[in-house]
Amino acid sequence: MLRPVRLAFLLLSLFWAASSFAADYYVDITNKTGHTIWYLHVSPGKAKSWEEDVLGDEVLADGERRRVTLTGYSSSIFDIRLTDEDGDTYTFWNVDVATQDLEVTLADLD
Repeated sequence: MLRPVRLAFLLLSLFWAASSFAADYYVDITNKTGHTIWYLHVSPGKAKSWEEDVLGDEVLADGERRRVTLTGYSSSIFDIRLTDEDGDTYTFWNVDVATQDLEVTLADLD
């Protein structure tokens, strides 16, 4: 009777460990807004706040593309917010970066 309990515990532990592995993702973001993007925030889809600006001291000029590497996450679903030089924002919710990239245009303005 003790062996089935141990086996069940072992299987449950293996399932939990496998589901908690982190993975690396990336998303290519192309700026077609006609404006320079000053800030680019990418946060996990269930986060309650924005993570730090991934552009740092750089900007994303109109027509440029930037690859953002996302390391150590357990899900490929992210929220993405870009802010241009006028303070206008472009927000994308629940983006599956494993299957799609972004081309940001004025039509995406919040």
